[in-house]
Amino acid sequence: MLIVMRHGVSREQVDRVVVYIKDRGFDAHVSIGEVHTVIGAVGGNVIDPRNIELLEGVKEVIRINSPYKLASRVFQEQDTVIEVNGAKFGGDYLGMIAGPCTVESYEQMDATAKALKATGVKVLRGGAFKPRTSPYAFQGLGEEGLKIIRAVADKYKMAVETEIMEVSQLDLICEYADILQVGARNMQNFNLLKELGHIKKPVIIKRGLSATFEELLMSAEYVMSGDNREVILCERGIRTFERITRNTLDLSAIPVIKKLSHLPIIIDPSHGTGLRDKVAPMSRAAVAAGCDGLIIEVHNDPDRALCDGAQSLYPQEFDALYGDINKIAPIIGKTVS
Repeated sequence: MLIVMRHGVSREQVDRVVVYIKDRGFDAHVSIGEVHTVIGAVGGNVIDPRNIELLEGVKEVIRINSPYKLASRVFQEQDTVIEVNGAKFGGDYLGMIAGPCTVESYEQMDATAKALKATGVKVLRGGAFKPRTSPYAFQGLGEEGLKIIRAVADKYKMAVETEIMEVSQLDLICEYADILQVGARNMQNFNLLKELGHIKKPVIIKRGLSATFEELLMSAEYVMSGDNREVILCERGIRTFERITRNTLDLSAIPVIKKLSHLPIIIDPSHGTGLRDKVAPMSRAAVAAGCDGLIIEVHNDPDRALCDGAQSLYPQEFDALYGDINKIAPIIGKTVS
């Protein structure tokens, strides 16, 4: 349930309500908005909402029927904006994340990051641990890859985004990365999601290959229920009967998620299409639809890439696309960051 406090409520009144619901077995999640403070009461025992409404400072109690509470637009009306190294995701902002699918060498990362920095990108992506369909495919450099991407990012004053696959990697990856990504295959790795709820770093959750929007939001709820509110949702294409593209990029995720949730929704057109020549048009379409960010694979020499070269842009192609995005975003009231 949601407990909406009156305008101008004191901190002491909020604290008394929090203590009241915690004493009855609920977890309390406080959201301070521009007009009202809202307390989310999650779990707990059966309680008569009239007793809560009689508490000093309480305006009303609202029951939430959806299974996701903290991620719901009802819990928080205003958009969540997440900022990393000057890149903002959510609200009136569109953040950019770019880089190769996987870290291959220092030289590869340095050349790619140098080009991206010149274009204006503030968050560098690159996988150190790679979940591959084939056990014989390149699986990443592990900690050595994390050291490389961190060193290169520091050189160009960029933040690091990389994928985490399992709980055992958490401490190691947190040492090097600024944003942790949960891949599509791990979207419902609930043990991992619970642990990510206890860190103080943004988490990107990619929609599973056959996941519904509600299932995606429930994955976000796992992280948020652990008190990490820095969650970014990502549409990366779903599995359909179509085989010409790698996946079917579902851009309807943008308006649907924005109606249901206050969390930022970003788009991955690289995995969504799997084809370099489809990345730019789908990126432009995603921006026009109102996405809060893009995560795009860029490689200094994609023809020799060890992973997903066919869907990676050349730096000059990305630079041209970045220019297009900066023209489209203001039309819908967005600022590229």
